[in-house]
Amino acid sequence: MLIGKVVGSVVATRKDEKLANQKLLVVQVHDHSNKPKDQYVVAVDSVGAGHEDMVLYATGSSARQTTQTENRPCDAVIMAVVDSWDLGGANVYEKWS
Repeated sequence: MLIGKVVGSVVATRKDEKLANQKLLVVQVHDHSNKPKDQYVVAVDSVGAGHEDMVLYATGSSARQTTQTENRPCDAVIMAVVDSWDLGGANVYEKWS
C-alpha cells in the first residue's frame, strides 16, 4: 500500500465498458513523513474518497483485489481514507485538525 492525497479527478466519457460508473481520481504520491512527491497516479475510487483526502492506494495486480475492481482493467485503486498516522510515536497527519 502507498499513501497519497486526492488532488483532482478524471472524466472519460469513452472508456472500456468494465470501467463504466467508476470514479477516477488523481492522487499525488506522498512519502512516509507526508511530504508530497512530484508523482501522480490515476486510481479507481472504491471507498468514496473526496478532494484533498489522504488515502491509501494499491497499484499493479493488487489494484484488482477489491470487490469493485475485480477483473477490471485498472492499475491503481483507492482502498482507504486515512484519518491519521504516526511515525516513530510522532503524529504525522490528523484529518480533523
